[in-house]
Amino acid sequence: MKGFSKVLAAATAATFALAAMQVCAQGYPNKPVHAIISFTPGSSTDIVGRVVMQKVSEYWGQPVVAENRAGAGGSIGSAVVARSAPDGYTLLINSGAHSVNPAMYAKLPYDTARDFVDIAPLAVQPNVLVVAGTSAIRTVADLVAAAKAKPGAINFGNAGIGSGTHLSAEKFIAAAAIKVTQVPFKGTPEVVTALLGGQVDCYWAPISAAMSNIKSGKLRPLAVSTSRRNSQLPDVPTMGESGIANADSPLWFGLWAPAGTPSEIVSRISTDVRRALGDPGVREKLASLGNDTMDMAPDEFARFVRSEMEEYARVVKAAGIKPQ
Repeated sequence: MKGFSKVLAAATAATFALAAMQVCAQGYPNKPVHAIISFTPGSSTDIVGRVVMQKVSEYWGQPVVAENRAGAGGSIGSAVVARSAPDGYTLLINSGAHSVNPAMYAKLPYDTARDFVDIAPLAVQPNVLVVAGTSAIRTVADLVAAAKAKPGAINFGNAGIGSGTHLSAEKFIAAAAIKVTQVPFKGTPEVVTALLGGQVDCYWAPISAAMSNIKSGKLRPLAVSTSRRNSQLPDVPTMGESGIANADSPLWFGLWAPAGTPSEIVSRISTDVRRALGDPGVREKLASLGNDTMDMAPDEFARFVRSEMEEYARVVKAAGIKPQ
């Protein structure tokens, strides 16, 4: 009888817990939601995340407060979210660096596979290999020739060790068989400033963050990192068209929550994010910045994230990069 009572008590507790979760999800969100953006203001991650979450905020009738926590390839922002309450009120906006960091850092302050819930991808775009508009380098062939003439003399900026811009550079360096000096920064705006000031020679810039400077002529695009040309830069060749094979490296962005976030809340967020990505105004804004929207349910996104983790573990190992 006592055993039956314990089972009944446990079942009752579980029923009440489930009911509480459902009520919580039905009322979500009833206060501002904080979105931790893992890269600097003005970065592609920042731009894409703010465009999408602004529309989601309209659906919710609650502010989505964006907070940039940059550094360490996006892992600083990720750590903040991993330690947050799993109630749906603190979310993470990150790039593909989220899948790269397990291979780049020997001791992350979180477990990428276990400490997050994968909610939804946001968009994908190419990185663009750019030099200053005043540079003597006009093509990928010019850059490769200069790097081979003076190994290590070309300074390649990146937005942080393990960032998509860093891995794009690594893929290019390996495919072109050249030696350069990599110079890490906290984010894209800092790299662009250094590029325009002559402190670095080139950069694999996210297209959404580089477009205004490309249009003004301050930056010269040499190639895109995707297998197809981008509609916003139709005259800029792919790496394959530039004579460099196996160097494609698209940049994508996604949304996560802390592990333990109720599935009902995850489903609500996913539904509204996917609705926002289908909004004509959002799609047009993202497309104008060189983005294609992505559409996956949470389970699909989880499989995608893990496949990316496996792929970049291979890339990092092949590049001879030792985890920090």
